[in-house]
Amino acid sequence: MRTNEAARYVGISPSTLSKMRLRGEGPPHAKIGKRIVVYDKDDLAEWLGSMRRLSTVR
Repeated sequence: MRTNEAARYVGISPSTLSKMRLRGEGPPHAKIGKRIVVYDKDDLAEWLGSMRRLSTVR
């Protein structure tokens, strides 16, 4: 899925997802050509699962 759809899926803005990508954070992605960025739904689900916490303390 493209950035807008992926951002909607994980509950953040496309801008935040793009910034995370630039910093090397966030879910895995693939680049198709020079400008098209896509995300796999399974990767997004796995990344969301890795964000689960039992406490608000780091």
